[in-house]
Amino acid sequence: MEEPSDLHDVHDINGSPPWADHQHQCLEEQDNVECLRRKIKYYFMNPCEKYHARGRKPWKLILQIIKIAIITVQLVSFGLSNQMVVTFKEENLMTFKHLFLKDYVDGGMDTYAVYRQADVYDHIDYIIEQYGHLHNITVGNHEYEKNGTLYNPLSVCQECYRNGTIYAGNETFEIDAQVKTDCFDVYPMYHPSLPHFELHFKRMISVKITFILKAINLQTVRHRELPDCYDFTVIITFNNKVHSGRIKVDLETDVDINECRDWKITGACKFTELNLVSARSIYLTVLFDCLIIITCITSCALCTRSVINGIQLQFEYTLYCKNHGGNQVPCSDKLEFLNGWYILIIVSDTLTVIGSILKMAIQTKVLTSYDVCSILLGTGTMFVWIGVIRYMGYFKKYNILILTLRAAFPNVIRFICCAGIIYLSYCFCGWIVLGPYHEKFRTLNTVSECLFSLINGDDMYPTFKNMKQKSSLVWTFSRVYLYSFVSLFIYMILSLFITIITDTYDTIKQQQQSGDPTSELQKFMSGCKDLPNSGVYRLDENKCCFLDCCISRCRKRHNRLTSEA
Repeated sequence: MEEPSDLHDVHDINGSPPWADHQHQCLEEQDNVECLRRKIKYYFMNPCEKYHARGRKPWKLILQIIKIAIITVQLVSFGLSNQMVVTFKEENLMTFKHLFLKDYVDGGMDTYAVYRQADVYDHIDYIIEQYGHLHNITVGNHEYEKNGTLYNPLSVCQECYRNGTIYAGNETFEIDAQVKTDCFDVYPMYHPSLPHFELHFKRMISVKITFILKAINLQTVRHRELPDCYDFTVIITFNNKVHSGRIKVDLETDVDINECRDWKITGACKFTELNLVSARSIYLTVLFDCLIIITCITSCALCTRSVINGIQLQFEYTLYCKNHGGNQVPCSDKLEFLNGWYILIIVSDTLTVIGSILKMAIQTKVLTSYDVCSILLGTGTMFVWIGVIRYMGYFKKYNILILTLRAAFPNVIRFICCAGIIYLSYCFCGWIVLGPYHEKFRTLNTVSECLFSLINGDDMYPTFKNMKQKSSLVWTFSRVYLYSFVSLFIYMILSLFITIITDTYDTIKQQQQSGDPTSELQKFMSGCKDLPNSGVYRLDENKCCFLDCCISRCRKRHNRLTSEA
């Protein structure tokens, strides 16, 4: 048997003993784990902690604050301009109703109808006569549309079944279901006498009178903006689709906004003519929109980079868990790396960029899509302000609200799915049974709006009261229907919904008070005790944490070999 001293001599001759390599390997793995813990902990730090950890300025935070300010200014500016456009459209629509609808009263469009043949002819003649005397009756700047030197005519179109003989007394009819349209043009400004035309009431579906009027929105002059020229396509419809003896009359307009061709405004300001002021204003507005676009693109790029870094860090953590213990990472831990606030900011930036481009086109009179632009800018601004909650979440007392919403979200979705099935069943039942007897149950849309109002405690008494008592059976059913719905949703379903939120809130509050990690990811990060200002998170320039760890491990191995030698 060899002596221990001989074994020691053999190891000195052949190199380090076998347990030394295993010890070195364990130290290297420990360095890898500590490096991964630091990277994950640094990823979940707030901007202030990241600044203390590596001295990096919180550029995303600064950029978001600047973006909120300039986007809000942009939205307010566009909102005021859009408000003038909407006001001009609505007031012109009301003007046309008073000018061309005989005996029209404000708010009476729902009941405005004719019931006799003579009244139909009388109303059509009245429209044609008013159109011919427009210059003498309107108090606005409305004008006819011109085609060259001639005014465009007024068009009258009758839609009816091609052929048909109807004898309700004998309960017999014969009808050709094909629909034909007969149109003719009228020039009341040139020929005051009304043309002769015949309406086939028994097979008539509708009569449409169409004409185009022009107007200029002069109210923008006071706001140092160039007025726009509007083309109003007025469509007056006599609707006889029901064939019930009641012909509903409706007036609607399609608006086309254009840049005025020739204009000149003087004496509007103390500088020069308004055209110079307006041109300067448009130029500055376009530059401001370009600044917003550049800011949003920069913000989107920074947030996209952070999302990519989070996904890469998730892959590293998943690989570590797989190699050390063979455990699968839960989906909840994987989603922790996918920052939803960054995704919200990316969506907001995308909507704001598209909306700003549309706004620039509207300002330069290339497009007139006010509604689309307002939806994009409004939604983008809403998401930007919602994103502010992310930074409030860095404070412990405010963070509990965010954690409660996030933790309760899966249970809330499941609860809504179950409650939604019950809600839809009541919608269909109310539409079929109560629709013929109650105005609020005529369509599925109005049924849903009525029931949602009942859940919130609104409009309860009128809903019960307005039920027509033509059928005692249906009236009794309506009482059972409404009482059961109110009792079920207000006293049970709504209470359960509130209970889900409060239970989640209590659970989150207890977890914060105990301070114990609740997930495997948090337990893994809790192994890193290094503070942000400890200096261990700092990296050399042009080096990442992985390279820094590799270099440190090589240096340690070299020092061990040197000491052993």
